[in-house]
Amino acid sequence: MEVSVSAGSNTTGALRHVLGHLLTPLLMCVGMGLAYLGAFHAPEPHDLRVDVVGSGPPAQILAQTLQDKGAGALDVRTVADRDTAVTALREQGSFGAYVPGEKPELLVASASSDTSAMAVEKLFTKVAAGQGAPLEVTDVAPAASGDPTGQGVFFLLVALSIGAYASVAVIGGAGAVLPMRIRVLLAAGMSLVVSLIGTLFAGPVFHLVDQGLGSVWALSWLYAAGILLVGVGLHTFLRRWTTLGVMVLFVMLNFTSSGGIYRPELQPGFFGALHSFWNGAGFVEGVRGHVYFDGHALGGHVLVLALWFLAGAALVVAAGITEARRGRAGGLGQGPHGEAEAEEEVEEAVAV
Repeated sequence: MEVSVSAGSNTTGALRHVLGHLLTPLLMCVGMGLAYLGAFHAPEPHDLRVDVVGSGPPAQILAQTLQDKGAGALDVRTVADRDTAVTALREQGSFGAYVPGEKPELLVASASSDTSAMAVEKLFTKVAAGQGAPLEVTDVAPAASGDPTGQGVFFLLVALSIGAYASVAVIGGAGAVLPMRIRVLLAAGMSLVVSLIGTLFAGPVFHLVDQGLGSVWALSWLYAAGILLVGVGLHTFLRRWTTLGVMVLFVMLNFTSSGGIYRPELQPGFFGALHSFWNGAGFVEGVRGHVYFDGHALGGHVLVLALWFLAGAALVVAAGITEARRGRAGGLGQGPHGEAEAEEEVEEAVAV
C-alpha cells in the first residue's frame, strides 16, 4: 500500500512538473503567432515615399493625384530631374521614381527592399497603362547575383540569431556552475564562431554579397556578441524563463522588425517603430548600406548594434554582482540554479 501511494504521489508530482514546463512552448506559440502574423499577414503601404520626375504642371498634377488616391499609403513628391531621383534611391530616401513621357520609366532600388520595389512597380504599371504606354523598369541598385530576391541578408540574420540564442541556453544552463568571467569568455568565443560561419554562408558558400565581406563579418560578430551577452546576463535573473525571454527579444520582435522581408513602410506601425532601434534592423540595414549603398547611414546602424552590445555588457556586470551577493548570502552551491533544472532548460532550448 505504501509503495502504491508513493508511486501515485510521484506520478502526480511529475505530471505537475511537466505541465508547468509546457507553459513555455504554449507562450512561444502565442508569441510567434502574434508577432509573425501581426507583422507579415497583410502588408499594406503607408507613407511609402515615391517620386515623380518633373517640375511642370503635368508632374505636379500626377503627384497630387497619386497622393490623394493613396489616402495615406503614399508620400508622393516631385523632383527636378532623373539624377536627383537616382540619388534619393541610392540614399534610401525613396523607393521608386516615375519618369513620365512617351516612354515612361520607373526607377527602383531592389537592394533596399525587393517587396517595396514590387509594390511601387505594381502601382506605376497601372499609371503607365492609363497613359497607354508600356513601363520600362530600371533597377539602380540591384542585389547581388547570388541573392536575386534581396532577402538573403534576412536569412543570414536568422542563422546568426539561432546560433547565438541557442548558445545562450547552453552557456546559461549547462554552464551555470561556471564563474561569470568564464561564461563571458565562452560567449565571446561562440560569437566569433557563429559570425565566421555566417560570413562563410554570405560569401563563398551562397554568394549573398559580392563585396565588403570583411565588414559583413564585423557586423555579424557585433550582432551575435550582443545577443550572447544580453542572454548570458539575463539568465541570472530569468533562469528557466531565459529561453522564452531571448526568443521574444531576438526572434519574435527581432525578425519581424528587421526589414528583411517587408520594410516598415509596408508593416503596422509597431514593427516600424521597432525598426528604428532593434538590433536585427541594425544588422540588416547595416549590411545593405555597406554592400549596396556605398556605406550610406552605416554609422547609425553600427551605433544601434554597439548599443545592444553595451547593454549586454552592462547586464553581464549586473549579473556577476548579483551572483556574488547570492553566493555570500547562501554559501557556495550549484550556481544560479540546480543542475537538473539547467539540463532541462538546455534540452528545451535545443528542442525549440
